[in-house]
Amino acid sequence: MELEFINVMNLKKKIISDLKDSMKAGDQITRGVLRLLNSDIKNAEIEKGGEAGDSEVVELIKRSVKRRKDSIEQFGKGGRTDLVNKEKEELAVLEKYMPEQMSEEEIRKIVIDIIEKSGAPSASDFGKIMGAVMKETAGDADGNVVSKVVKEELE
Repeated sequence: MELEFINVMNLKKKIISDLKDSMKAGDQITRGVLRLLNSDIKNAEIEKGGEAGDSEVVELIKRSVKRRKDSIEQFGKGGRTDLVNKEKEELAVLEKYMPEQMSEEEIRKIVIDIIEKSGAPSASDFGKIMGAVMKETAGDADGNVVSKVVKEELE
């Protein structure tokens, strides 16, 4: 199930199609992940009272990815390699549906530009710089990478 990042408008349909394919193929991991994601989408639509838009579907995927990453970290600390491996497999399924993230170099250029514009070279301005960078990248950058780069550039 190779996915090029299609126009996100078709993302919900692609998820449902891939869910059906995984059921036919007997792929339990993909089926389970996509069922949960589809359920999250339906719940968001009920809450909203209408069709989930492109940005909402991507936001739900990002939340699921973040949950998986947090679980991997926690299970790793607890020595549960079986659960770590399961979460990593589920994460790989979800990442196929994520928009391409900005590289560290692209993020660094934006961070440097914002630091120069704000004239805020001290570490106490971390929150201000971080907020401006996240707004500028509009969700196309991993928050952990942005945080790391901002810290490095403010040092």
